[in-house]
Amino acid sequence: MKSSFVIVALLSAFSLQAQTDSPAQPAQSVSPVNQNPPPLDPKNMDTAVKPQDDFYLYANGGWLKRNPVPPEYARWGSFTELEEKNNEALHKIAEKTANTHVDANAAPEVQKVGDYYASGMDEKTIEAARTKPLEDELKRIDAIKDRADLLSAIARLHTIGVDAFFEFGSGQDAKDSTRDIAQAHQGGLGLPDRDYYTKTDEDSKKKRAAYVDHVTKMLTLLGEAPDKAADDARKIMALETSLAKASRTRVDLRDPQKNYNKMSQADLQKLTPDWNWADYFKAINLAEPGNINVGQPEFFKAANAMFTKTSIDDWKTYLRWHLIDDAAAELSKDFVNEDFNFSQGVLRGTKEIKPRWKRVVASTNGALGEALGKLYVADYFPPEAKARALEMINNLKAALADRIKTVDWMDEPTKQEALKKLAAMNVKIGYPDKWRDYSLLKIDRNSYVSNAMRAANFEVNRDLKKIGKPVDRGEWGMTPPTVNAYYNPMMNEIVFPAGILQPPFFDPKADDPVNYGGMGAVIGHEMTHGFDDQGRQFDEVGNLRDWWSKQSAEEYDRRRKAVVDQYSEYQPLPGKHINGELTQGENIADIGGIKLAYAALQKALDKNPQAREQKIDGFTPEQRFFLGWAQVWRANQREDDLLLRLNTDPHSPTHYRCNGPISNMPEFQQAFNIPDRSPMVRPADKRANIW
Repeated sequence: MKSSFVIVALLSAFSLQAQTDSPAQPAQSVSPVNQNPPPLDPKNMDTAVKPQDDFYLYANGGWLKRNPVPPEYARWGSFTELEEKNNEALHKIAEKTANTHVDANAAPEVQKVGDYYASGMDEKTIEAARTKPLEDELKRIDAIKDRADLLSAIARLHTIGVDAFFEFGSGQDAKDSTRDIAQAHQGGLGLPDRDYYTKTDEDSKKKRAAYVDHVTKMLTLLGEAPDKAADDARKIMALETSLAKASRTRVDLRDPQKNYNKMSQADLQKLTPDWNWADYFKAINLAEPGNINVGQPEFFKAANAMFTKTSIDDWKTYLRWHLIDDAAAELSKDFVNEDFNFSQGVLRGTKEIKPRWKRVVASTNGALGEALGKLYVADYFPPEAKARALEMINNLKAALADRIKTVDWMDEPTKQEALKKLAAMNVKIGYPDKWRDYSLLKIDRNSYVSNAMRAANFEVNRDLKKIGKPVDRGEWGMTPPTVNAYYNPMMNEIVFPAGILQPPFFDPKADDPVNYGGMGAVIGHEMTHGFDDQGRQFDEVGNLRDWWSKQSAEEYDRRRKAVVDQYSEYQPLPGKHINGELTQGENIADIGGIKLAYAALQKALDKNPQAREQKIDGFTPEQRFFLGWAQVWRANQREDDLLLRLNTDPHSPTHYRCNGPISNMPEFQQAFNIPDRSPMVRPADKRANIW
């Protein structure tokens, strides 16, 4: 079941946690991950490539040659290697809980994690049930007779986490970050992005045709005659295309001011006169919606017309499709395999499907993330990792404060506001101080898909109960085992789950240069998000407020455009450029993060002069710093996955995440004695230089 939250992550959420579906396969289908490699392994390098020509290949070429993408993955790199290690740990926990006799003294998370995982591994019951657990939901859809019934059915699907027609939930008020308010946003698509419906290139046309074929097959599995299923699939495509055309692009969605349109329920009702919001709120059990932020008002105006003009029968087909699409991962193998064939095979080029235990572990993490996470950190997250990470964060904060004080393009009043924001930036490391209470969530061993739906319903209800309440600033947006990190602008917080505080990002055995090049740059990346093109629009308490002088804002914009121009030049595939506007926030954070990490390393080396002179494997501390940075981004990737990411991902491909930032740094040029006018050295008048 699907859920979402607004954060700025180190890597896109779908890239780390996208679930794939398969029949059971041996766990050995992926080569074992080296559990204890050296902090920097010279075998991973390709010294036939010169650092000045392509530092990414120089640092990682040996590893890239030895590590083709395994058949069950669309991409394989440092993040996925660490994910594999974490998955093995979660697998052990899940198996142990599933085989534990639960008594009155057992921790409640043991029962829920064990039963959820056991239900997902019970293939015999899943195959026998097929779609039987969905019968009540399908009957509700079949019983729709008029527009009032239709709205009720949409609301019902929303309560079990199905993204149908539009999205609704809670979120912080962007201009009063102390409170959560209702939020309504565009949604309802089956393809990854609105551009998949609107682009006219050949690849987009092929993907649309494959999508219609996929929907046809899924509806046939649901029991429709093939001819009717094909006709219904075309109608679904037409309806979703209308929704897509009314939706904003991902670049447009980057503007927080445009996405802030708070209005009363009466004003919202005027936007959509042909459906009754009071009925919708009653159906989702929201007694007091209060004011609602309507992220994209023009979408809802267009949606109102579609609500009335589309036939009831076509709406039924659309809702059936979104229900079955959402539930496919937890159903029988015929649904699972067809879902994989399109969502991972066609869209990402993945060759094989993941073994069942990996899929069920991922689903358990999605449904019971903090219950599973509580068990994970007890066994796998040492307290000293948290302490050393905090030390690095403090050094990075000091480096950014120094940078803010000394930049020549900000005036003094703006600098003071920026320093105030930095000082107020909250830090979360490892896991929440208060664990989520799942006591009201029923989990048993009877039905995998029913567990998933109840878990989604639990999360939706928890989310809706926030509306009108003070914000819980202790809440986390990622589970503890996640290999990722994030910045939340409305919380003004940087968050580092336990899952990422491991090699190659953070290694207790490694020297400071390697750790600062890895985890230090990750920390700097998230801190810089507070001052990227989006984050800079929020103040120290997370309110959307313009705290910039006109002159400083203009200077920032000029520097921001240099980042956009740099990355727009890159062409990962012939004729396919990086979208510099879409990726600018992450690129700004990458550039700022590596610069801050380098400055923080210098502070650490100043405290230990002997370390400054020490060479390891023939490399100076500065060289090891940049090699540590490069190894974080090593990855092989399938072309279809790269195409998907170029369309949808706010992050640049890893090759350019490595080379792009350091090509702006004189410190990198000096560390490897690189001549001017080399490919890895940008001309001085074109260098991106914000932080």
